[in-house]
Amino acid sequence: MSKSNLKIITILGARPQFIKAATISRAIKLIKTSKNNICEKILLTGQHYDKNMCEDFFGELNMPNPSFNLNINGGTHGSNTGRMIDSIEKILLDEKPNGMLLYGDTNSTLAGAIAATKLNISIFHVEAGLRSFNRKQPEEKNRILTDHISDICFAPTSIAVKNLLKEGISKKRIIYTGDVMFDAIKIFKFNEDKSGILERLKIKNQDYVLVTIHREENTENLDKLINIFNALGKIKIPVVLVLHPRTKAKLKNNNLSDLLKPLIISSPLGYYDMNFLEKKAKVIITDSGGLQKEAFFHGTPCVTIRSETEWIELIRCGWNKLADPSNELNILKSVEEQLIFNKNKVKPDYYGNGNASEKIIAHILDFYKRYSHANS
Repeated sequence: MSKSNLKIITILGARPQFIKAATISRAIKLIKTSKNNICEKILLTGQHYDKNMCEDFFGELNMPNPSFNLNINGGTHGSNTGRMIDSIEKILLDEKPNGMLLYGDTNSTLAGAIAATKLNISIFHVEAGLRSFNRKQPEEKNRILTDHISDICFAPTSIAVKNLLKEGISKKRIIYTGDVMFDAIKIFKFNEDKSGILERLKIKNQDYVLVTIHREENTENLDKLINIFNALGKIKIPVVLVLHPRTKAKLKNNNLSDLLKPLIISSPLGYYDMNFLEKKAKVIITDSGGLQKEAFFHGTPCVTIRSETEWIELIRCGWNKLADPSNELNILKSVEEQLIFNKNKVKPDYYGNGNASEKIIAHILDFYKRYSHANS
């Protein structure tokens, strides 16, 4: 193949995936030459639909607008995943892409993988090999199934590589790249309060705790949810909660909205404002996977309100602590320990050097060159 004419479909369903995809879309633009013509079309499933969580991100991250929006959300895991598979398959049959780019571990990721593999379309999984080792988590199932049917597993860490090898995935299908979210932190600068968000929320630099809580394992269990918010209400410095629509609805529907009174509430934020708050916070409390890493990138200690995490290296080095959502005292103890964490502590080099997206595109091009030679 003297010239690479590739059509890639990118499947996106949730906020963290938009950020990851932005780095790859940027790399595609940079690598386009007379020899490499890559056409990327973005398919938005609609899994997360909130203006600040979806549409605003595309402009802010300078991403191409989605070519397709399925608007599938609001049902059960099985219903949503099934509807996504059906709709994605129809688009793939019409578009006939060479490959599919998938990110992370959402239902959108799994739906895209199943639709593509049934049609023998190559699958490239970014952020492969992560494991929490909790098979009850929907995300863990999605990760494992997607990795095992992907043509290339792009692993962000050496631990992720080892996980894939242990599961019997061929070494030829595993590429260590570093983490595309680290690329994003290096590309976008977060040194300036562009929107005046600190003043708007009436908080000061390094004098607040930033919180996000949204995972099903916490929001669907009222005992856990009450423990979490009781603990947040007892933290001695201002607590800013970026309130997810799911969490807001769960509190309201169960007459628990009073638990929000001690907190400073913000609606979902754009990428820049959110990262600026992460960088300026004294501690971050979250149950998000991506936010654990963003905290580390910004040098902000983190408490993860979960029993396990796929980013175990951050627990080992102390920048992150796990706090059992069933135990209010454990949450408070973990927060107190992180409030006095030494931010001058060395951060290990876990996630590459900020060029993961370029490596991924280079390996995809190489994959098709080898594929074309094998079939010529």
